[in-house]
This record gives sequence, structure tokens and C-alpha cells, in this order.
Amino acid sequence: MLTHLHIKDLAIISSLELEPAAGMTVLTGETGAGKSILIDALGLALGERADNDMIRSGCNRAEITATFDIAGLTTARTWLAEQALDAGDECILRRVLVRDGRSRAFINATPAPLQSVQALGELLVDIHGQHAHQSLLRRGCQRDLLDAYAGHRPLLDETARLFRQWRTQDESLARLRAASEDRAARLDLLRYQVNELENLRLGENELADLDEEHARLSNIGRLRETTAQALDALYDREGSVQEQLARISRELEELSALDGNLAGIRELLEGALVQVEEATAGLRRYADGLDLDPARLGQVENRLEEIHDLARKYRVRPQELADRLDRLQTELNELEHAGVHLSNLEEQVAALRADYLRRAETLSKQRRQAARKLEKAIVRLLHDLGMPEGRFSVEIQAQPQERAGPGGLDQIEFLVSTNPGQPPQSLAKVASGGELSRISLAIQVATIQCGLIPTLIFDEVDAGIGGGTAEIVGQLLRRLGESRQVLCVTHLPQVAAQGHRHLQIKKHTDGKTTHTDVQALEEDERIREIARMLGGMEITGRTLAHAREMVSNSRD
Repeated sequence: MLTHLHIKDLAIISSLELEPAAGMTVLTGETGAGKSILIDALGLALGERADNDMIRSGCNRAEITATFDIAGLTTARTWLAEQALDAGDECILRRVLVRDGRSRAFINATPAPLQSVQALGELLVDIHGQHAHQSLLRRGCQRDLLDAYAGHRPLLDETARLFRQWRTQDESLARLRAASEDRAARLDLLRYQVNELENLRLGENELADLDEEHARLSNIGRLRETTAQALDALYDREGSVQEQLARISRELEELSALDGNLAGIRELLEGALVQVEEATAGLRRYADGLDLDPARLGQVENRLEEIHDLARKYRVRPQELADRLDRLQTELNELEHAGVHLSNLEEQVAALRADYLRRAETLSKQRRQAARKLEKAIVRLLHDLGMPEGRFSVEIQAQPQERAGPGGLDQIEFLVSTNPGQPPQSLAKVASGGELSRISLAIQVATIQCGLIPTLIFDEVDAGIGGGTAEIVGQLLRRLGESRQVLCVTHLPQVAAQGHRHLQIKKHTDGKTTHTDVQALEEDERIREIARMLGGMEITGRTLAHAREMVSNSRD
């Protein structure tokens, strides 16, 4: 849901803050006040193309920020998480237009290409009235809406699962068939490589043990020298550590008779003396075992060279040779049994394909049943919305298996005709923005329980209508607002009276500059605005009474 819209220096807007609420919000104002600029601004935040001429005169840049509450919108949260743009329950889209440069877009303060902003925006807002940024014009969204209306999510999920399994196994089959073409040559190579690596007979920890032994044998002279120096310092020479510790200990023993506090310190020195003696004994044993063994050093170096040579040959690190052998053995085993494996895989692919086609056929039947029901509901609404000759149909065409997808084999398109003798055509070809808005309204009301997109914006929905039709449009918008967030730009009092909330757009000028602001109307202010819409600039007691009655009736 859209919770905040900030616009700065766009067209005639210097600075504007809008905080839409849940339910149906109507936006009214005199012609030229800037109502449609708000919709254009939101479109820019959602990734629509920008024109630098939209920047307010005398300014170098314009900025639009749209904030959304996505706590309950799984599709948007998933998309953001996949793009590493997740920021919790809130999503902020920002667009900056620069007069002498390219525009920039941001998602949660991170720069983003327009394509990404548009993809996210399609999950957040539907704008009806202009052909840009309207999900109902896209076939994929039309199919999703029909599926949601049909309520067969488990069947959809099962069809998608079977499709993925079929495609995965089919790709494995293709690779296996391609590999079979040079099977003999590959078998010879694999057998040679496996034999060569097996003959190495590399032990589990052999490489680490060899490296450790080589380090010791190749540094025997240094080890001997350092060990001798340590023994000399600890014990052998005059004034050694052992000798000095023993002398100090004896002296402290004598002094302890004078001050008992020295007894504890002497005990510590006695302990240190014992440790020095043990360390000395350990060093002597170590030194006795330090024998120079050129023959063993040569054996170790030869073995290490053998291991490293093979590692270079197979372009792996020495410690990865065992893993390489395992992979080669696995491939060899698969290739040696490729005939059996190929036959089994062909059977699996055929079975998965048959299962997928059965589910896709069931899915198609359910779609056709739901389509007939949806068509009737939408046609009734079109007639109520002032299109007595309106016809609506859902075209479902079966695609060849080569174009199969996780959503089945159906190509789905919504078709509409609003005039006698006019053949049904796609929604994108409806010329009138007002007609398209009312058709979209009918579709949204008929599928009100589906709720795929949380925020709906209607512009031009009241173009070319009035009277009873306008009242029905308002009632349907209010009905939508019971479960979705609806923003509607309107010129008709019958529509405005149905809103849960009323915002008035005003234009002000001081003779030099013009700016627009927005005001949330209280009850009396709202009645005066609807009265203005009913009777023009001169508001009478009669128009006020009529406006009050319209607002009251909308709540019944």
C-alpha cells in the first residue's frame, strides 16, 4: 500500500506531501490544478520514462519519493530479497530528474536501472487510464488474474513442478545422447586417467604427512643447531637457566627464615626448576633423534614430485587429486552403463512429459470454465458502466508443446468490444482512456477477491459519462476500496461522494509563480467541494443540501 508520496519541483508543484490511506481516496480540484501531475509523478517513481521539461521552471532538478508498506505483500518482498534490496516492511522508490543530465532511480536508497524499478512497480501499483504501467494490458498478468479467479493454485503448482522435472531430465537426456556419440573415445580416456590416478595410491593424509616430514628433513642442520643452543642455555653452560634458578631458590630458602612471605615465591621457583629440567630432558631426546638421512629425504622429495606432477597434469591442486579421481570414476561408471541409463532416462522423460500434459489439459479445462463465468460477470458490469453494447471474452489458445511452460500450454488474452459491429480486440487497442479505465474497473470488481496488486489508481474513469452511470462507477470504486487501496482522480460529484477520504488539489499564483498543494478535506469542506462540482463556483443552499445528501447516501 502507498503510504507517502513526496514531490519536489515537478511541473507546477514546488513541494507536496501526500499520505494516502487505505480505502477509496478521491482527488478533486479545478481543471489545471495539477491532479494528473500527481499520477504522473507516481508513474515516474514507478519507472516510467521521464522528460526533463517536466522539471519546474527555474529549477535544475525534480525529485519524487514513493513509500510503500509491503508487510503483507509476499511477491514484492520476495522480489526485493532476490535482488538483495530487502529493507523490512517498507519499500522506498525515489526518482531524480536533472535538467542537464540523465534521470536516476533508487530502490531502498540503492541505485537501480529503470527496468528493475518497473518490474517492482508492477507488483505495487496498477494505474488505470493511461496505457503505461497497467498490468491488465499484459497477457502474462491476464493469465495470472484468470488463474487467481479460478482458484486452482495447487494444480498450477503441480503443473509447474512437473514442467521443471520434465525439462531437467530432458536436458540430461540430451547431454547423454550427445556424449554417446563419442562414447568410445571418452571411455578410453577415462579408463587411462582413472588407472593413472589409482596407481598413484595417494593415502588419505599422505600429502600433509609428506610435507611435514620434508620440512623436518630439509632443515635438519638448523634444527640441530637451535636445539644445541637451547640445551646450552638451559643446562650445560656455566650460569645456565637451571643453575641460576637453583641458586636463587637456595638463597630464598635461607631468607624465608627471616620473612615467611618468601616461601610461596620459592615454591614457584622450584616448580620452574622442575619444568626446566623436564624441558632439558625432552630436548636431549629430540636431539638424539635428529639424524641426517639423505636417502629418506630423496624418497620424500621424489614422492612429492610425483604427486605435484600429476596435479599439474590434471590442473588441480595436489590436495584435490582424490576428488578428481572420484569424479572421473563416477563419469566412467555412468558411461560404461550409458546404454541402460539412456533407456531408463528416456522412460522417465516420457512419463514426466505425459504427466505434465495431463495436468496442463486439466488446467486448460478449468481455465475455460472460469473464463465463461468471468466473461458473464464482466459483461454485466460493462452494461452497468454505460457500455450497453460492451462485450468481453477470454481467448484461450493451445500452444504447441515446443512452447510449453510452467503455466501450461495456454496463451490467454482478454478481448473487448464496446461498439456494435466491432470485433473483439485486445485491451491495449482500446482507444479511449476513459473506456479503458471503466473496463479495468469492471475487471477489478469482478475479480475483487483475487487482490494481486494492493494499490489501484484510476484516472479518466469518469470521462464521457454522467448521471446514473457516474454513480455506479463511484459505488464500484468504493466497493473496491473495501479490500484494496484505491486512488481516483475525478471531475464528477457522483464519484467524489463515494470516497472514504477526499483530497482537494489547489493551484495558487502570486502573479509571478504558480504552485500546487493538496488538502485533506473534513466533512464540511468536503460537502462544499462536492457542491462546487455540482453547481460551479457559486455555491447555494440547494447545492449544499444535495452534496450533503450524496455523501450521506454513499454510507448507507
